[in-house]
Amino acid sequence: MFENRAIGLALVLPAATFAAALFLLPVGILLSEAFRTDAGWSVWSYVEFFQSPRNQTVFLRTLKLGALVAIVSAFVGYAAAFAIVSLPPTSRGRMFGLVALPLMISPVARTYAWLVILGRTGFVNRFLVDTGLIETPIRILFTETAVFIGLLQLFLPLMVISLVSAMENMPRDAIAAARILGANWFQVLWRVILPLTREGLVIGGTLVFTGAMTAYITPAILGGSKVLMLETLLYQRVTVANDFVAASVIAMILIVMAFSANLLLKQIATARNQR
Repeated sequence: MFENRAIGLALVLPAATFAAALFLLPVGILLSEAFRTDAGWSVWSYVEFFQSPRNQTVFLRTLKLGALVAIVSAFVGYAAAFAIVSLPPTSRGRMFGLVALPLMISPVARTYAWLVILGRTGFVNRFLVDTGLIETPIRILFTETAVFIGLLQLFLPLMVISLVSAMENMPRDAIAAARILGANWFQVLWRVILPLTREGLVIGGTLVFTGAMTAYITPAILGGSKVLMLETLLYQRVTVANDFVAASVIAMILIVMAFSANLLLKQIATARNQR
């Protein structure tokens, strides 16, 4: 047993050393900038960051949009995953491929497509005007709504893929047994599907929430300077103000938010499973 562990450690050590030297060490040095001052080590940079009303607004907006995208992705993802798993194997593979197909397209191209759809002369406004629902085109671009739509379309496939993988590992007769025992579809979802697919929900929720918070292209294009998020604010701090301390603060906040989301989802899933 000891020899097997030693061999495994010897095999992992080169990769771990490479990752530490080329990734963890530079990131650690960058993040430490936010704690260093002329007088020594301090958290004053974080206090100063959150004292700004503008930064507070950007932080809350990022948290709100990330959580909203994750929640909506979970609702839509469960419906899509259940429909895919219920298909015959051949059709299931094709539908799974269609879900994964957008991930093979550049996020830049996918985001710019929304400019055509959501613009004042785009499909949405033309449809609303032609049907008489509105008289003049409305502004959808450069709003939180546009950023939400773009982020949802960008990261929804990750949630669906995670939930499909989790549902495929469910006992095939679990849902049928619950229905025979008199459970309605809401009870089946709450008491059968959710506990048995909690790992997929945790993985998908973490990927979607973290991705929505740290995405830059979509908020920059669809939100512009009117809908700043933490990642676009970080870019401004570095390229415009050359303020690496503020950039380090924002980077640390994003990392903490990502880990906190993962821990929170795990706690919710564990608490739900113990009931």
